Amino acid sequence: MNRRTFLKMSGAASAALESPNSAAGAGTGMFIALNTSLTGGKVQWPEFARLAAKVGYGGTDLNLSAAEKEGPDTSKALLAELKLKISFTNLPVNATRDDDTFQKGMETLEDQVRFAAAVGCSRMMIVIPPASQTPKEELRKTLLKRFQTVGQVLAKYNVRCGFEFLGPLHLRQGLPYPFIWQMSEMVGFAKDCGTSFGVVLDVWHWYHSGSTLDDIRAAGKSRIVLVHLSDAAKMPPEDVRDNVRLLAGEGVIDLLGIFGALKKMGWEGSVSPEPLGRIPKEMSAEDGARLGLESAQAVMRKAGIDV
Repeated sequence: MNRRTFLKMSGAASAALESPNSAAGAGTGMFIALNTSLTGGKVQWPEFARLAAKVGYGGTDLNLSAAEKEGPDTSKALLAELKLKISFTNLPVNATRDDDTFQKGMETLEDQVRFAAAVGCSRMMIVIPPASQTPKEELRKTLLKRFQTVGQVLAKYNVRCGFEFLGPLHLRQGLPYPFIWQMSEMVGFAKDCGTSFGVVLDVWHWYHSGSTLDDIRAAGKSRIVLVHLSDAAKMPPEDVRDNVRLLAGEGVIDLLGIFGALKKMGWEGSVSPEPLGRIPKEMSAEDGARLGLESAQAVMRKAGIDV
């Protein structure tokens, strides 16, 4: 299946036609970054960054461990040559597992944060489980203490971390104790952890958690660290699965409302298309990357954001 055929099938092409290039409003501090969900693992760093530039992205997600092997000077030179911004990298310490795992990660955290900052990566993220084997207040107390410790390292290098909350019902089932899975509560937790923390506004999880535009406005631009972009079909909560997403503009999520709210508050940062399960496995990495970029551009331009 070639890209043009798939665009017609997905509806992304028609969305693009409805979005004139002369969208209202000047450019903002938002940029679209290439995410691995679009390439199916077919391209590795640093070719991943080169693909982002070739297709026309303004930025790229960073594979921290691979970039470390290349070294800071090589990585900085690559990004400068390609004229790419870094959107984020994963927080290089697992703070949500057992204490031994956390403590081991803390041994190398400062070196990794220092490297990330040196190559221009000022934002990180970590997924917070929506349920666990541990009672909620006990887990909250443990994670709060850990993230406050992590925050001391992040603050030294002016790096911030977003907590990704997970909304679909099936991710909260099977474990005895629900944890934090809605935006408003996760923002509150981030505030308790310190100024180095905020949330990942993954619109898929925002939608399936029942969060609202008011939650985005209440968070404010300082607590929204990253944006992950996809879309959803309308279906009963019990039928939703995390890896069955749509491209931006194909579903029922109020993406224009979301981007309108972000634009009005003056939010700046990366938008990473993440339509898990939507890109055909047989599609090339380049065609998958183009689909993600074009669908994101169409929606954002309709919202008056020039990207």
